[in-house]
Amino acid sequence: MNPEELQQERISIFHAVYDNRIPKRVPVNISLTFEVIAQFGGLNLTEALWNSELIYDAADTMCQTVYSDVCLFIGSYRYPSYYQVLKSQSFVMASNGFIQHPEVVGMYPEDYDYLIEKPYECIVERIIPRQYKAIDWNDPITSALNLMRGFLAYRHEFDKANKIMQNLTEKYGYYPRNPMNYGFTETPFDFLADQLRGIRGISKDIRKIPDKVAKACDALYPLVFAKGLPRKISRYGYVFIPLHMPAFMREKDFEKLYWPTFKRMVEEYASLGIRCTLFCEHDWTRYLDYLCELPANSVLMFEYGDPKLIKQKLGKKHIITGLYPLVNLKTKSPKICADEARKYIDILAPGGKYIFGFDRSPLLLNDFNIESLCAVTQTVRDYGVYDSSGDTAEMQFNKMEYNAQTSNILKNKYLMSWDQYRVFDNKLSDFAWQKLMDIEESLFDFIMFLLL
Repeated sequence: MNPEELQQERISIFHAVYDNRIPKRVPVNISLTFEVIAQFGGLNLTEALWNSELIYDAADTMCQTVYSDVCLFIGSYRYPSYYQVLKSQSFVMASNGFIQHPEVVGMYPEDYDYLIEKPYECIVERIIPRQYKAIDWNDPITSALNLMRGFLAYRHEFDKANKIMQNLTEKYGYYPRNPMNYGFTETPFDFLADQLRGIRGISKDIRKIPDKVAKACDALYPLVFAKGLPRKISRYGYVFIPLHMPAFMREKDFEKLYWPTFKRMVEEYASLGIRCTLFCEHDWTRYLDYLCELPANSVLMFEYGDPKLIKQKLGKKHIITGLYPLVNLKTKSPKICADEARKYIDILAPGGKYIFGFDRSPLLLNDFNIESLCAVTQTVRDYGVYDSSGDTAEMQFNKMEYNAQTSNILKNKYLMSWDQYRVFDNKLSDFAWQKLMDIEESLFDFIMFLLL
């Protein structure tokens, strides 16, 4: 098939899964990180991350080498330019070019009360300056200029990456993804536990001040919810939410501190017609019954777990992906890898609601053997064919089952509302609203991104 025909087939199989129908075949959802593709192309990673246009030829060759139904190049989430100009403490480039995330704390225990009272103000005034040393509000002019430098670098890097992805998507007929239809965020607890308190800090807080942790999650909820909202709502878009901490928590702490705002978030997105893709990091076997309570057709990506048990408990309600061990591609022959891919399809594909994916993304090129990767993706494409294409696939998503709240309305002194703009100039017409609110949203998105 030519690229146009391939793209139409790929659109049809992904849309069938999201529309609660059995597709023609199992979609192959395999992408490779910027770092892996740079290594594949023999590039200096540091230079490539600073000049991402250098990645194009290597990404193009990888697309010709490995089969996938989505673009193999997904860019990077961590470019050095904005971290460098902001003097980041939480993301730093190592000598080998990899961006590392040291254990740093941006929020102290004595900040809890202010965070609970005014979460965004606390982030801007206290947490950002601790994590980004180029921001010092004792020197407001220099800090404002540095923040502008970081924001411009951030927009520039992601614009370049999106252009590369769009070019390759059209060239090879991949499933198209409009960036406006997708969002990324964390649960309130993970946001608190990651760059604000750190793993050690949040572990102490769970034991010593659990009530403040719960109140902090409630206070942070509107911020992380708004961060994840796509610019345009589409039944084929989603909000990606990696779930970090539950595997390291006691279930009683999970139920009290993590689950309430997590469940609320997924249900509130559902009320707006937005699907969530949830990366269940590490082993979620203890929490499968909780996941069953989430809105139907949530996409659940698993790192570990028994595929038979996961299919049994969740396969009629949710879309399952992940689980296939990436380590197989390094330790086993291409034939054995392909045979195991058939086993996963036999378990997870019946009845639909399955997208093939690995348990995790590779960090290094030597995390896998390319011949084995090719054998697996081609096997899924050719073997994962349904006899019952077009049939209904069990439970269906219905946004009317959930109630929208007002969490997307943020009020604080660092975000300008339309009414405030009108106070400055009461001659502003309504057609200016979208432009000015886009500016506010972009600034908010950047501030929150710095702590994700």
